[in-house]
Amino acid sequence: MAAKPQPAAKPGATPRSGVDILSITGVVLALIAIVGGSIAKGAGLSSLWSGAAFLIVIIGTIAAILLHTPKPTFLRAMKILVWAFKPPDDPGAQLVQQIVVWSNKARRDGLLGLENMIEQETDPFVRKGLQLLVDGAEPDTLRRVLEVELEAQEKQDINAAKVFEGMGIYAPTLGIIGAVLGLMAVMRNLTDPSKLGPGIAAAFTATIYGIASANLFFLPLAAKLKSVIAIRTRNQDMLIEGLIAIAEGENPRNIESRLLGYLK
Repeated sequence: MAAKPQPAAKPGATPRSGVDILSITGVVLALIAIVGGSIAKGAGLSSLWSGAAFLIVIIGTIAAILLHTPKPTFLRAMKILVWAFKPPDDPGAQLVQQIVVWSNKARRDGLLGLENMIEQETDPFVRKGLQLLVDGAEPDTLRRVLEVELEAQEKQDINAAKVFEGMGIYAPTLGIIGAVLGLMAVMRNLTDPSKLGPGIAAAFTATIYGIASANLFFLPLAAKLKSVIAIRTRNQDMLIEGLIAIAEGENPRNIESRLLGYLK
């Protein structure tokens, strides 16, 4: 018996794509750069570990960002963190084709012909747009309502990405604080030359933690999340334009040509 073909994914849904190889590779290379560099320079692996530096820089950075960030924004940041390594699928091309299908059906059966398609959509933004279209909302009203929701969601996600950006700003400063505290401890042992070298090395470990975590993790992570958010926003902008074109009775072929411009 032949296998039953699987239905195509809904364009409004956010199915997960595969793992982002670039992000994984970046993390691995960052670790290789720090560990390998330490070994190559003769410092060894032991010089990279300092409980005091970890406490001051990493725990201090988390403390600073918790004080800096409202609770809903922080929780959203933790939720979208996975996007950097396993981003949502980009259904842009599929969405264009689905909008063309809606347009053809609307021209054939009228806007009310789209009503039975609303329940088939899982994405709340798509459902809301289709419902407004079926309800006969004017193009200006449709645009205004959907753009308000789009801007609110985009702002929430961008603020969440900025949580990691903020951590990238705080970490180097806390690394300097850790280094200063370490040097203060060294100054108390000036009478014992045998403790000066290890003490200074330990002090600078905090600086490494701060600068490395900021530039190899926190700041790149924020930039990657912003790029994922930009793709989601582009698709929702494209959806708004498509729904408005349907409401205005534009030719499906013209709609398709216009929307494909978003994907270039």
